[in-house]
Amino acid sequence: MQRLFEKMTLGKLTLANRFIFPPIKTAYGTPKGNVTDRHLTYYGQIAENGPGLLILEPVSVTAEGKEHPKQLCIHLPESADELKKIVGVIHAKNRLACLHLNHAGAAANPKATGVIPKAPSALTCPTSGASSEPLTETEIGGIVEGYRSAAEKAVIAGFDAIEVQAGHGYLVSQFLNSKINRRTDRYGQNRLLFAEEVLAAVKAGAPDLTFILRISGNEMSPDFGIAPDDLAPLLKMAKSSGIHAVHVGMGSACFSPPWYFHHARLPEKPQMDALAWVRTQTNLPVIAAGRMGRVDRTVQVIDENLADLVALGRPLIADPDLIEKWRAEKPDEVRYCGYCLQGCLHRVKNGEPIGCNVNPEIGQPVLEQSSKLMNVLVAGGGPAGMSAALYLSKRGHRVTLVEREKRLGGQFNLAWQAPGKQKMQDGLDHLAFCVNANAETVLTGKTVDMDLVADVKPDLLVWATGAHQKVPIIQGVDSQYAMTSIEYFSGAKSVKGPRVLVIGAGRTGLEIVEKLGADGLDVTATKRTDPIGSMMEMITKKLTLMRIEQMSNVTLMPHTTVKGFETGKVVVEKDGGTIELAPFDTVIFASGMLSAPGPEPAIAQAVPSVEVIGDAENVMDIFTAVHAGYALASKY
Repeated sequence: MQRLFEKMTLGKLTLANRFIFPPIKTAYGTPKGNVTDRHLTYYGQIAENGPGLLILEPVSVTAEGKEHPKQLCIHLPESADELKKIVGVIHAKNRLACLHLNHAGAAANPKATGVIPKAPSALTCPTSGASSEPLTETEIGGIVEGYRSAAEKAVIAGFDAIEVQAGHGYLVSQFLNSKINRRTDRYGQNRLLFAEEVLAAVKAGAPDLTFILRISGNEMSPDFGIAPDDLAPLLKMAKSSGIHAVHVGMGSACFSPPWYFHHARLPEKPQMDALAWVRTQTNLPVIAAGRMGRVDRTVQVIDENLADLVALGRPLIADPDLIEKWRAEKPDEVRYCGYCLQGCLHRVKNGEPIGCNVNPEIGQPVLEQSSKLMNVLVAGGGPAGMSAALYLSKRGHRVTLVEREKRLGGQFNLAWQAPGKQKMQDGLDHLAFCVNANAETVLTGKTVDMDLVADVKPDLLVWATGAHQKVPIIQGVDSQYAMTSIEYFSGAKSVKGPRVLVIGAGRTGLEIVEKLGADGLDVTATKRTDPIGSMMEMITKKLTLMRIEQMSNVTLMPHTTVKGFETGKVVVEKDGGTIELAPFDTVIFASGMLSAPGPEPAIAQAVPSVEVIGDAENVMDIFTAVHAGYALASKY
């Protein structure tokens, strides 16, 4: 592990360590594509005792190549001056800055560009649903010139390095890919030509900067992903083109988003195989990117000589101090990323700024000590309550946290038990660790009552008691062996089989369905409305439905309402018609949650100020709950 903290030469640069921050879209920019104060805070947080080189979020070399409405720009007259602000912040932390250049091609977002996407050949990107038109040679020349101009601006802005995106199914990869590039002109006859021109243009524009090539080791799409034979020539010519390192990710933005974003559920072996293959194609230093935020995984890729440097993206968003904690051999103190994509990708795709389920501080100014210190009583030790207790404590308040169960976590204790979410437990454990380390008093197995209020004498009561299961009123349901989703995940009741009915097929319902289906039970899930899997992060939903579709023992029934349980049958209404189903051995309610009741009037009247937060105020998700606690602390 200590090898990763050694200095390393890359081109003319000397990196402080062998960690890299990869390009991650933030949606922090203005609609025009300029830098904001939140950018400066964010990059400053990552750079502080952080990776030796920080690669900025992707910028498009022309306006038509953008992916996001709030993407930073390099093609505007003021772009160099704007980006110089971020470079200054990074340099002030004694770290190096790299500009990531891209053109999305067929993956460009028409909502961000206002024009039809352009690609080597006509192509529809399943991720966006947009169809692209073939580029003319004149347009290709304009894009190449865009790369040269961007490189010149990188020098003006003070960047130390440039990275060119040549993978992930973006424009350079599209030209290389024989499955996509069907041109008959010189750019089709020599599919390497566009990449050669791009690399030459960048080198001409910034001859003295360190030069990194970004690729996908495997685009993980048999039908549309680039083949090794198409990618190998690029790697063979990389060194002669002035490249100093190869940055290896996975997947395609259009055809394999789960791999592009390195979702938690995916196996690790394909990535290891891809890194091993890249090693056979080039002797340049290799940067390994994707789910590297655990010590054992990082050590493995170095020990097996699969990489020379390691990229940490989401793990540093979850904990910007991760590298320093690893260096100090304090891995147990790291706030670990769960690779769930809920607070980062899910928000950015919806047009919201990047965030993190377990780190509401990212991109935010440091919380100062409060000018008016208070006694605070927090009722509820779930995500909202723990977050409020932690950040109120950090502001100097005297905090007592009370949780009725024997351990902190609330429904966070159950969330990580869903398929593919096991790594989320690490984030919960760290939050509980921090609460115990910072709050004045933590009481478990207790509830807030008048005696406790009289003892603590709080100036502020934070009510964060979460939510409980919504159980629909259905004729004959009392005759069934039934349980709530909470009882199922907590193990309070055991499932009897073989036939199980899950009422509610939103996020929680689908997770239960997949888990039971994998256990071999005969599962039917109903949902009154569409869509199935509502509130799920889109990639998680896609992967979950793909697995369920492969289970012949699982039936999903949207637009279906359970009307009654009768002797020998269950009556449901689907699309206006009545259907009778065979009886079930277990019924599980996953039909939404209801906010828990607020404090009793006597308790509320005994405290000068009361705040209701998290699911107790409005049932949402872990991200919203954790950020509600932080927002409350910011207020006081």
